[in-house]
Parts: sequence; C-alpha cells; structure tokens
Amino acid sequence: MQLSHNDEDNFSLSRFESMLKTNDVLFFDSAEFEDIINYYLENGKFALAKKAVKLGLAQHPTSTNLKLFKIEILVFEDKLDVAEAMLTDLQQLESSNEEIYIQKAQILSKRDRHAHAIQVLEMALDITLDPAEVYSLIGMEYLFLEDFENAKFSFMKCLEADEEDYSALYNIMYCFDFLDQKTEAIQYLNMYLDKNPYCEVAWHQVGKQYFDLKDYDKALSAFDFAIISDDYFIGAYLEKGKVLEKLGRFHEAIENYRLTLELDDPTSFAYLRIGKCFEKLGLNELALKHYKDCVHEDPLLDKGWIAITDFYIKKKNYQKALYYINKAINIDEENVLYWKRYAKINNRLKFFEEAERGYKKSLDLGNYELETWVRRCDILIDLGEFETAIQNLNQALEFYPDTAEIEFRLAGLYFSHNEGEKAYFHLNKGLKLDAEYYIVIEELFPQIFNRKSVKQIINSFINLS
Repeated sequence: MQLSHNDEDNFSLSRFESMLKTNDVLFFDSAEFEDIINYYLENGKFALAKKAVKLGLAQHPTSTNLKLFKIEILVFEDKLDVAEAMLTDLQQLESSNEEIYIQKAQILSKRDRHAHAIQVLEMALDITLDPAEVYSLIGMEYLFLEDFENAKFSFMKCLEADEEDYSALYNIMYCFDFLDQKTEAIQYLNMYLDKNPYCEVAWHQVGKQYFDLKDYDKALSAFDFAIISDDYFIGAYLEKGKVLEKLGRFHEAIENYRLTLELDDPTSFAYLRIGKCFEKLGLNELALKHYKDCVHEDPLLDKGWIAITDFYIKKKNYQKALYYINKAINIDEENVLYWKRYAKINNRLKFFEEAERGYKKSLDLGNYELETWVRRCDILIDLGEFETAIQNLNQALEFYPDTAEIEFRLAGLYFSHNEGEKAYFHLNKGLKLDAEYYIVIEELFPQIFNRKSVKQIINSFINLS
C-alpha cells in the first residue's frame, strides 16, 4: 500500500512512541527523526522532542539538522554557552547553512545583543531560500530595540516574500499603530489590497484603522468587504457590530453579534455587547439576560460583572448591585474596579465601615485617584476616625501635593484634633490654592466653620480676592 506523506509521519510517530513504551531499539532514518522532533516542538511536547533528539543523534551522530535541533533545545533551556560552542563547530563544517546563522542570532538575542543579532541574520539573508522567515526574525529584533520604523520595513519585506504571512501583516499594523501613522497604514493596506483584493485580514485591518479615526462609514464598508471575502470571519462581524453601535444602529449590531454565536462557540464579548445594545434600546430584561450569559461564559471577564453591577446601580437597586459585586470579588479579589464599586454601593447603603474597607482596598491595589483618597477620608470623618483620616490625606498629598480639597479637609481634621498650628497652616494653604473650596469645611466640619477665627480668615481672604 502506498502511504501519503502524512500517513508516513503518523506511522513514524506511532513506531517511535511504541519504542519508548517497550524500550525496544528501532531504526529511523534522519529525516524521520527530523519530522518527529519538529512535530513535538510544534505541539509543545518538549520532553519528547528532547528524547527524539538524543536517540536521533545516537543513530545519526553526523546529522547537521539533528545537531541544529539539539542546539535549538539548548537555547530554549538557556544553555547558551554549550549551544554556541556547538554552533562554532558546525559553522566550520557548513558555513552556508542558514539555520546556523538563525540559531546564532537567537543566542545573541537572548543575551540582549539585538543589533549584533540583526547583523548575523542579514548574513543569513544572502544564503537563505526562505527570506520571509529571516525578514520576520529581523523585524522581531528591531522590535526588541524599539526601532519601529526598521521593524516595519523588515516585516514589509517579509510580506513581499510571502504575501500570505498574516503574522507579518499584523506586525506591520502594530508598528503603524505604535508610530500613530493611521493614514500611512491605510495607504499601505490599500496597496496590499490592490494585489490581494479578497484578503479578509487586510480589509479587517483597514476597518480598524478607520474605526480609530472615527470614520465609521468607511470602517463599515471595510468590514463588509472582509465578510464578503470570508463570510465565516468572526472578527469582522464583531468589529462591524461595534461600528453599528457607534452609529446608533443597535438592532443591526445585535444581528452581527448573534451571527458570531451561530458561527462558532459563544464568546463572552458578544454576549456583553448584545446586552449593552439591549440596554441602550431600553430592553432591560434582555440586557440583563445577556450580561448573565456573559459572566456564565467567562466568569473572569470583569466587564461582565461590572455591566450587571452598573445596571442595578442605575436602577438604584443597591442591594442587588452589592450581591453581584460580592460574587465578582469572590472570583477575583485583586480587581480594583470591583472594590471601587463595592465601596460606592456600600456608601449609598450607608454601610460606612464596609465602604471604607472598599476604598482602602482600592488604594492598596494601586488606585490612587484623588476621588478615592477623598471619599475614604469623608467616610473616616463620619466614623469619627480622625487620626486615620489624617494619615490617609497625608499619603494623598504625596500624589496630589497642591490640592485645595485635601488642604481644607486637613484643616478641619487638625482643628477637630486640637492641633491649631497645623490647622491654620492647611487652612491658609487651601485658601491660597482655591478659596472657593472653603465649602468643604462648611459641609464636613460645621462646628469648626462657625468658629469666629475661622470665619474671619475665610472672609478676609475672600474679600481680598
């Protein structure tokens, strides 16, 4: 029976794995070993690839390709000195083997010698039969150097050599985006589409560029062309849905999002966007159903939990909002967006201790917005925890050193704490920064505001200004 190439590969794999299980020693030619190793590497079966290299070299000790596979594994394991020594020996025997230069460049790259790696890869260009791969590697080295212009040029050369290398196309777009060259990106994509008019990936990228430029009509046309080129292209339907949302065409947006649910496994993103559309149409029950489908599909998607929580906040149903934000926190207690809402909801419910905990947790997780410091302070004042409130505001001053909202609060707190010298200092500083914020003292510390000395200072400063 005549075997196809794939059948031969599968047969070799089966024989090899059978050999490992039985400890029998079977013979494979070097090309079979190369196919076996390549299969394992491509499928992330690193330990089996390593075994195949060892057995392959035992049977074919002079095979350059098997030695190169061993070098590739050594580089992956960061055994760079051993790999480099092997490469030096190989280069003396086969100076025209491009893979030697590629592996040498990989070692240089791992040592952060990216400019030298590019020089070595340029040498490989002179002898390679696959310039697309080498240009792609050169482009990646330029990305490491954050030289986006040269990276872009290298990926363009890669795409010239292989017009279907869409990873190169994505990298070109990444460079254009980083350089904020939207117009140039569209011009390049149009040139590419002149040669490849049915490339759905290119049309999709054109649409994304127009979307970023807020030219929604042109974006819509581009995504339509992407769908004409490939009517199973889920990404184009999703992006088209986003454009239709921006245009206020919510029913059509829902249709496109629903198509993605039919074409492939449902995605939490599609459920979320459908929910948002229904909410904008005032169809609240349908919106809520899809938000719940969203978090069921992906419990780790914070936007889903936030959508449900915000839905109930808008309805002023704070108990339900609290229920869902607690569920979200139980899944991911390090998400600062959850804790901010937890604090806000508890504050509305007048559960001040829980609200303070939420604001403190937000700060601990790195949310240093002025509002977070100020809200926590106001709750601590309500709880009578003046010392903690003072500590909180002094920390806030490190991030917002000249802020009237903070200065007036500190003035009120120090007056309440009978530290007059500090209180008058912060009162005067607050008045110099923005006198209109004296209302902070009037609202939070009415007894302090009614002191004759405090009123005199405020009034004299307002009259002067």
